[in-house]
Amino acid sequence: MQRPDWAPETIDIERPSVARMYDYYLGGSHNFAADRAAARAMVEAVPEAPLMAQANRAFLRRAVQYLAQAGVRQFLDIGSGIPTVGNVHEIAQRIDRQSRVVYVDVDPVAVAHSQEILAGNEHATVLQEDLRRPEAILTHPEVTRLLDFSRPVAVMIVAVLHFIPDSDRPEEILRTLRGALAPGSHLVLSQASEDGRAGTGERAEAERVYRRTDSQLWIRSRAELTALFDGFELVDPGVVWVPQWRPDSPDQAENAERAVFMGGVGRLGG
Repeated sequence: MQRPDWAPETIDIERPSVARMYDYYLGGSHNFAADRAAARAMVEAVPEAPLMAQANRAFLRRAVQYLAQAGVRQFLDIGSGIPTVGNVHEIAQRIDRQSRVVYVDVDPVAVAHSQEILAGNEHATVLQEDLRRPEAILTHPEVTRLLDFSRPVAVMIVAVLHFIPDSDRPEEILRTLRGALAPGSHLVLSQASEDGRAGTGERAEAERVYRRTDSQLWIRSRAELTALFDGFELVDPGVVWVPQWRPDSPDQAENAERAVFMGGVGRLGG
């Protein structure tokens, strides 16, 4: 296929990217034929895939609103993806224009488009890095320039952990990030879970689809996701299906398990 002008020469446009598939689920246009084919295969295997992406995005919006209203003014969004309406900086800076936001993603397309969106915004930046390299993220010049880790920071890892296998030791990744945070900081996590969906047969099909991409799926239970908040005090209502986390209205939490994602917010005490 023809490479569009906005596609960096370094990326393989014939191999699906989970970031660009997610963009497709959300109705975005920064994806390639290979991404769309894989995303459609995922929708065929799991018809609720677009709903999952939308529900997860809504969870991120509500979590940022909650944190900003609670006084958090610094955000580190790791695995931020391709920009769509309702980015972290838009939400946080609507509440306080001085809010500082650092986006991190491993996908060069996501980074390139974030750079375009953030041009001229002196309180927000983006860098290309991998969640599995937390020390590199924490010491990156753009991170240390914009974020003051002696004050509270909200670390957002939303819809990313199901691409991090246990062999990459996600608990150690989170422990490293936690060690850099001041009291009053927060951790926001969400990931795909099959709790309450056993027997649907969707997991095997979803894993088959994602084996074609740059990342594979690692599904976790509510208990496993809760354990990753070690050292943080869970904010009510704890780890739940994402539509159940402080919904805007009660009806939004109905049939919440259809969203497939579970998430929560934790606060670092002390």
